Amino acid sequence: MAATIAAAPALAQEATTAVAAAPANLGLKPIAAAIAISVAALGGALAQGRTAATALDGIARNPAASGKIFTPMIIGLALIESLVIYALIIAFQLV
Repeated sequence: MAATIAAAPALAQEATTAVAAAPANLGLKPIAAAIAISVAALGGALAQGRTAATALDGIARNPAASGKIFTPMIIGLALIESLVIYALIIAFQLV
């Protein structure tokens, strides 16, 4: 146990040299990732709002068709959300 406590400062010193060797300037990659995910989230939110509004408008005009409208609406919302998730994955890969 004493050896573990005595070795901790040595391990910490190696970590500081590794951090010092890391590049200090990441460039514009984090900004590009933030812009990519924000544009994707904005587009996804607008598309989902438009999808829900159009589906509810169709259901309000013809309540008997609600079953035929609801399922494609849910599938469309899932596809829209998947595009936003893909943008998030790409944004994380940029950084």
